[in-house]
Amino acid sequence: MTNEVMRSVFSLGELFDTIDWVCERCHARYVSILRFKKAKATMPKKPSKKKQGTPERLMQFGFAYAPPLIIGAAVSNKVFDTLESGGKTIEQVSKTTGASQRGLRAVMNALVGLKLLKKNRHEKYSLTPESEAFLISGKPGTLAGLFAMASTHLVPDWLHLNEAVRTGTPPVALNQEATGPEFFSVLVENIIPMSYPAAMVLGQSLGLANARKPVCVLDVAAGSGIWGIGLAQQSPLVRVTAQDWPEMIPITRRITQKFGVADRFTYVEGDVLKANFGTDYDIATLGHILHTEGEDRSRKLLKKVFGALKPGGAIAIGEWLVNDERTEPLPSLIFAVNMLVHSERGDTFSFNEIKRWLEETGFKKVRKLEAPGPSPLILATKPKDRLSIF
Repeated sequence: MTNEVMRSVFSLGELFDTIDWVCERCHARYVSILRFKKAKATMPKKPSKKKQGTPERLMQFGFAYAPPLIIGAAVSNKVFDTLESGGKTIEQVSKTTGASQRGLRAVMNALVGLKLLKKNRHEKYSLTPESEAFLISGKPGTLAGLFAMASTHLVPDWLHLNEAVRTGTPPVALNQEATGPEFFSVLVENIIPMSYPAAMVLGQSLGLANARKPVCVLDVAAGSGIWGIGLAQQSPLVRVTAQDWPEMIPITRRITQKFGVADRFTYVEGDVLKANFGTDYDIATLGHILHTEGEDRSRKLLKKVFGALKPGGAIAIGEWLVNDERTEPLPSLIFAVNMLVHSERGDTFSFNEIKRWLEETGFKKVRKLEAPGPSPLILATKPKDRLSIF
């Protein structure tokens, strides 16, 4: 969608193709004048011409920062929320939101180009199914907050990328307790839509609805608590221990209350490598944690989780996986750069890397589980010497 929009702005392909065609014709005519007296037998073979590139794709990249900032500005100025009740003109949106007509016209027309708004012949703007489902604040599954924080919490750190590449260190290490809570307290609730569907699929694959006895879940670095919440919603027998920094626990408590499962949550405060997890868990979830920790701390964390699980217990890992060659998929490769900007040793890893860490820790049956999200979940089992509850 974005490519189509940007292509309409920077439609230089035909121009450069025309220039190439003219240059080729002129070059061929000039060469024919110089060589007309030479015999065909002595004329060198004309080398095949390589396909000429154009700057169109790079120019698209040049404005790739614009769509999330445009969406974020619309969210912050309540554009989508205002249109939830029906189509409105620029003047009507301005009166409701207090935003300038000039600013709204520029942003809302761009949103039409991004296919996130529609505009009719009476200059009334309305939501599309996509924006109505995911950009209305307060709706379950909304991504409005994520776009709203782009200009305040994401882009500012990325502006230090040059320095991070040169030094190998981030401007601020958000995986540290001294600096992380301020950032993650805003982030965790806004990325619930990324993890909640995967948590539901995980619970279904583990057969939680059929559990006959209490199921103990450890939600490591719980954040919003959404992984434990998704499992708890599938059976009243599920009990969750959520671990995180002390500053994050009030947020987890609030969100568990919002989802109606607060009475089945208990909490452990502290850093993932220092907190006392306890033992005898049936399931442990690490929802997008390893990429911030880096390899060394991740391997130590997996050993700690192994010790906290009962025999036959399962570990579930959500991650942005790359292939073994680190050539794709592109979102996970870009996310590795995000880790360079935001963490001291963070990175994205391949399934086989994490599989090796799990097996060296003692886990068995390492496998993928297809689930909604950036990558499949990774599941593994602690060898059992007695029957599992599942």
